Amino acid sequence: QTKTGMALLYDEVSENAYDIRLKLTKEVLTIQKQDVVCVSGSDHSANHRTVTLRRQPVGGLGLSIKGGAEHKVPVVISKIFKDQAADQTGMLFIGDAVIQVNGINVESATHEEVVHLLRNAGDEVTITVQYLREAPSFLKLPLGSPGPSSDHSSGTSSPLFDSGLHLNGNSTNTAPSSPSSPIANEPKYEKRWLDALSVPLSMARISRYKTGTDKLRSNAFEVLALDGVSTGILQLYTAQESADWLRAISTNISDLTLQNMKMANKCCSPSDQVIHMGWVNERLEGTDSSQLYKYKFLALKGSSFYIFSTPPVSTLDWVRAEKIYNLCEVLFKIHKLWLADDCWLQANLYLGIHQDYDLEDQRPYCFSVLVGHGKSHYFNVELGNELAVWEKSFQRAIFLEVQRTGSKTYVCSWQGDTLCFTVDFALGFTCFDSKTKNVLWRFKFSQLKGSSDDGKTRVKLLFQNLDTKQIETKELEFQDLTAVLHCIHSFIAAKVASVDPVFMDSQSIARKYMYSN
Repeated sequence: QTKTGMALLYDEVSENAYDIRLKLTKEVLTIQKQDVVCVSGSDHSANHRTVTLRRQPVGGLGLSIKGGAEHKVPVVISKIFKDQAADQTGMLFIGDAVIQVNGINVESATHEEVVHLLRNAGDEVTITVQYLREAPSFLKLPLGSPGPSSDHSSGTSSPLFDSGLHLNGNSTNTAPSSPSSPIANEPKYEKRWLDALSVPLSMARISRYKTGTDKLRSNAFEVLALDGVSTGILQLYTAQESADWLRAISTNISDLTLQNMKMANKCCSPSDQVIHMGWVNERLEGTDSSQLYKYKFLALKGSSFYIFSTPPVSTLDWVRAEKIYNLCEVLFKIHKLWLADDCWLQANLYLGIHQDYDLEDQRPYCFSVLVGHGKSHYFNVELGNELAVWEKSFQRAIFLEVQRTGSKTYVCSWQGDTLCFTVDFALGFTCFDSKTKNVLWRFKFSQLKGSSDDGKTRVKLLFQNLDTKQIETKELEFQDLTAVLHCIHSFIAAKVASVDPVFMDSQSIARKYMYSN
């Protein structure tokens, strides 16, 4: 299905906005601009049209003009009156910029100068025009349907004055003149929406933020293709329209990503499938402690979590990731959601995880991925439904990896002895001597009643003895304690999910709130 609609293209340099038409298909977002095209007859210059108008006793030239050099825009035709001189030519359109009047160039003329020239040009006025494809929206030109006679004024007000040249000018001859009508061999013109830019949506990304800031654009966004081509800033007329377009575009991007994943998965073994991938913004701490965001492309594939600067498009690209982490050793955390009533929800309160991260940025839909050695990556997505998808995808990818791996063993030490600590999906926790392989102790997941650590290398695990019901404390030291704790978390969560899938769904903060809103 194709979606079309009107929007404005905002130019940050000139701070002007231009009327455009958006056309969305499954694979491409196209920006269309209005132009006047020759539909029949010999057209010597498609850009410039020279038209002779005969001033009428009633109705004058039959048009109004707007703009001028003092407004940094050309003088343009703002109204054409039905069945009067300008309309009868079939060659003039609302939005035409006046280039010449009776051979005099008026491109740099003020509004009053052009009005004076047209009013005193005699009964026969020859004007050369060129359609202004990027007419600033402050001109408030009615778009109407294509064609000269249907382009009547919409009655919208503008800060610029409309000078009507449908009134009697300084005519030397009061006798009725023959009407301005198209000659048989004259070329015929129509106003049409023409494709100006097409942005392929495969691996494209959406940005709602002002460059280099945490400020959301009001009812505006930009779409950037994989090759960096940008739509520019698309401004919608209402919040509802903006939301509808964002939803439609992001849905098409997601569908294409799914297709790309299916193609990639045909070349991968069942244990190395892509679970999810997509664009995010990663927060980077600037040297001046300002918060900068950079686009990153994340992927969950097989046993690994990948961070790329650009999407992987070939099999070879997967080894070029900036970072690769084992999925058993990462922890996914939602930080905050932006609810409909504009208040922040600290999701960690619901998850019962101690929050020690600085969350002073103003972006909603944030999550972090905690990795080994106490490090973490802080991400933000543009839309709430994306956050829900990432939450579920991380959960699924981690659970699949736990079930595939079955167990993870880490070298550790206690009181000078080198030991091995195993987390096993079926058996729970086992600790054995690395040399003799003698098992020192073993507990089920359900026996783990608590833990504490020093934030560096040492952890205390509190187990309940099934026979005595007493708590037994086991202390161990690991080189990368964070990775081990994340692994324990992953295995326990996967175990709970395998026993009670509904419980895990009930813990989903993002899905609970995103879908209700």
